[in-house]
Amino acid sequence: MFEVKFKIMNAVITGATKGIGKACAEYFAEKGFNIAICARSGKDLDELALTITDIYKIKVLKQICDVSKKEEVKKFGSYCLAEYKTIDVLINNAGIFLPGNLLDEAEGTLETLIETNIYSAYHLTRVIAPAMVQNKKGHIFNLCSVASINAYDAGGSYAISKFGLLGFSKNLRHELKKYNIRVTAVLAGAVLTPSWDGTNLPKERFIDVRDVARLIWDAYDVSERTVVEEILLRPMLGDI
Repeated sequence: MFEVKFKIMNAVITGATKGIGKACAEYFAEKGFNIAICARSGKDLDELALTITDIYKIKVLKQICDVSKKEEVKKFGSYCLAEYKTIDVLINNAGIFLPGNLLDEAEGTLETLIETNIYSAYHLTRVIAPAMVQNKKGHIFNLCSVASINAYDAGGSYAISKFGLLGFSKNLRHELKKYNIRVTAVLAGAVLTPSWDGTNLPKERFIDVRDVARLIWDAYDVSERTVVEEILLRPMLGDI
């Protein structure tokens, strides 16, 4: 009789306790992945880790991390590699939205958005990706936005940061394809996350976070001969 061995897969997800990040953590855990998560709230991390462990019986790593801080991001990445050795999926999800117009938004808005929305993905990828290169296998997802390709009212420096994240994704894809590492940019319109708390718009006008997680999984699940370079999704009735 042959012994069948199943390889345990590992996913790293930033900003994982709310919105798209949480949906991805739950979805990949449901598929049997071990999960490494980070967020700024230790309480939220503990609650999500306990829920995932209880339901899916998989290993969850967790660490408090402010992704706008370079050293904290690098520490989280090193922790994930030390514990899991091999990272199969990296989802650079963490980010913030600060509305404003370029000429009158608060001083420092651009720096805050760049540090959180671009630098976090850049620094964490530089920690994780070399192990993927060595293994010649892996998949990196960057949560961009429709703001990466379209200007809109009050987009301000947020649009600049997301445009930059898309550029990072494109160049990363070009550099890593020879190592059999896939890179996917996810360009989502308005998704029903806590950032929309207090809105008077009906929830039906928004993309469901579970739909984003499902599409990310589907992009991961294609054959190794194929890569989904970009996922563009919008609310059915158009942008908000």
